[in-house]
Amino acid sequence: MRKADLVTAISEKTGVPKVDVLVALETFFKEVKGSLSSGENVYVRGFGSFIIKKRAKKIGRHIKKNKAIEIPEHFIPAFKPAKVFVEQVKGNVTSLPEDEGED
Repeated sequence: MRKADLVTAISEKTGVPKVDVLVALETFFKEVKGSLSSGENVYVRGFGSFIIKKRAKKIGRHIKKNKAIEIPEHFIPAFKPAKVFVEQVKGNVTSLPEDEGED
């Protein structure tokens, strides 16, 4: 499901115009990004948490130059689904579509 599909589905289920749904969705994404950028996690009860994870510094390799490089410690965004969310998905999904299998 793409963002456009999500907007259409929400619009059809709620009766709210697509433009308003899109604005609300974009605002939600912007607020989550802003909160994470400022170091604050976002918790949505029953859905999950958008959190910041710290990656330790490590040694990587520049393949073309065959040189070791140091990758400094950094922070990345992550999503941790709520227990209710995980249980609902476990109970309903039986198989993945062919094109979305293992990567």
